[in-house]
Amino acid sequence: MGISISISGVLKQEAKPVSDFFKRIFDIVVSLTVLVLCAPFFALIALAITRETPGPVFYRGARVGRGGKCFKILKFRTMYENPQSYAGPRVTAQDDIRVTPLGHWLRDTKLNEFPQFWNVLKGEMSLVGPRPEDPTLATEWPAEVAREILSVRPGITSPSSVMYRDEESLLCADNLINQYLCDLSPNKIRLDQLYVRHRSFLLDLDTMLWTVLLLLPRLRAYSPPESFLIVGPVTRLIKRHVSWYILDFLVLLFSIGISVMLLRDVAPIRIDWIALLEMAFAYLALYSLIAVKTGANLTRWDKATNRDAARLTMAWLIATAAVVAIHFAVGITSDLRRILILMSSIFFLTGMLLARYRSRVLIGLLRSIVIRRTKAKATAERVLIVGSGRTAEHVLWLLDHPSYSLKYQVAGIIDDDLFSQGMKVYGVKVVGETNNIAGIVKEKDVGLVILADHRLDESSYSLLREALKDIPVRIAVAPDLYGSMEGLSRAVSGGPSTPALDSFQCRHCLARIRSHVETPADGK
Repeated sequence: MGISISISGVLKQEAKPVSDFFKRIFDIVVSLTVLVLCAPFFALIALAITRETPGPVFYRGARVGRGGKCFKILKFRTMYENPQSYAGPRVTAQDDIRVTPLGHWLRDTKLNEFPQFWNVLKGEMSLVGPRPEDPTLATEWPAEVAREILSVRPGITSPSSVMYRDEESLLCADNLINQYLCDLSPNKIRLDQLYVRHRSFLLDLDTMLWTVLLLLPRLRAYSPPESFLIVGPVTRLIKRHVSWYILDFLVLLFSIGISVMLLRDVAPIRIDWIALLEMAFAYLALYSLIAVKTGANLTRWDKATNRDAARLTMAWLIATAAVVAIHFAVGITSDLRRILILMSSIFFLTGMLLARYRSRVLIGLLRSIVIRRTKAKATAERVLIVGSGRTAEHVLWLLDHPSYSLKYQVAGIIDDDLFSQGMKVYGVKVVGETNNIAGIVKEKDVGLVILADHRLDESSYSLLREALKDIPVRIAVAPDLYGSMEGLSRAVSGGPSTPALDSFQCRHCLARIRSHVETPADGK
């Protein structure tokens, strides 16, 4: 049985077969453990339910599962067993008269959800995943949303169920369904989509941790930010601290090993490896604390700058100086020991930087190999840059990026400064002036001319267009970001209007728009 939403065209999600396999193993182990250990407690709950009101112990309700396939979710019964309970709304409000006194307690403590571990064991659900919806309510989902959410197993808990753990208190019996569909369901769906797109084992651990913590009375009123639900404490601890600590420790051990091998060729050296490991742990712990203080641990190293590398180097320098000072303080004055520490620390710094910038280093090496072993540059489009200022520097940096370096080859720079002719600017040779640009374009077989001169105005642009009109070359105007920002700072500070705001590059820049807002055309 399936819901009316077509699942045949399931939204293409990133395939994670290995992750899904281990997730399933984890689900089986945890659900089986919980069912076995909690069986006596479940028996007591079952006895209490049967003694309070007549009817079955469990509630089996239709829910939509993975791929749109319906299944029967298992819960402890919390409502009176009568026709009114089955005929009422598909969602429950806090003041719902269908719920028994014991049922209210089971719902508040979430104990009524525990039988769903059986659904997990059977493979109908997972420990973490989008909460399964009633088929009638799921038909209200947009088709694309349904395909995405139903591409994974539903879960006992999820980021949306953590966020709306007190959902019943947000609803009232009047106009219940409309309130649920209009007020709560859209945000729950959005959180479920975020889970599907970012799902991982660490996210599952975060969600389970939040589920347990927020059931505690003292934390129940706390509402974690949405970003902290998707990238929670476990993910942050592992990715920002533990993973780097392990990698740095391996780099440090390798650095010590290399240093010992080199020093043995110079002088006999006796190594107490236990003491050396202890020193490595202590040094790395000290460095990690300093890195936290300097903020080096908060860097996205795939998008790091030179300043981030300097911050990491400063943390290393302080840690190394502290270790050397401690050795002097405790009376260790061996020159060989000091040389070992310094040599190991230098190798350690080099290894850390290589580990963090490894993607850039590898891409650079691969790019060099491709360029040397193929004729990629011969097939790249040749580019001529007009101007040698900061905008030209920015354009050259962009063209040197791996995304573009194999597509474009810079043929040279055009600059009217006589002292720059034949010289290199930002590593690229100045090949001529604007008055002979047409000849240069033909000589160097240029296919793209990028105008990156802050002095360029519309008349100059027209002259260049006229000079190149008979040549099959494309002309692009690089936005003068630096000039725009300077003009914007003047506009924000209330300074006088500048010609930069009326320049060709700034015609559509933010500074010009801001200036027009502050100085209306009618002068009022």
